Amino acid sequence: MKKVLIDTNIYSFAMKADVDVVNALRRIDVIGFSAISIGELFSGFKGGNRETKNREELYLFLDSPRVIVHPIDAATADFYASILNNLKAAGTPIPTNDIWIAAIAFQYGYQLYSKDTHFHLIPGLLQFRQ
Repeated sequence: MKKVLIDTNIYSFAMKADVDVVNALRRIDVIGFSAISIGELFSGFKGGNRETKNREELYLFLDSPRVIVHPIDAATADFYASILNNLKAAGTPIPTNDIWIAAIAFQYGYQLYSKDTHFHLIPGLLQFRQ
């Protein structure tokens, strides 16, 4: 069974009908999604002129039986702290929200699917290859 946590940008590419991303998503059995990504999307929706339509599309996606939304809890925070401290020690910071997303991937044993290359700076994080 292929379990993949998708980053916010993968959702955005899928909504823009990126053929490679859409085809990759079709091959995934379980699609993990984080509360962090939902927050990033809501922020973008509020800045645009299609907030209601974008929210409706997101809720349809989240309602799929293949999609699991993961909140942040104490265990996630522990993974976050480890990742952050390792990145600081290596002198390789990445955006805070992406550390949270990586923490969820570690916590639930997901591969991560993202177009952001800085995730490669996190040792042990499994990357999904389309």
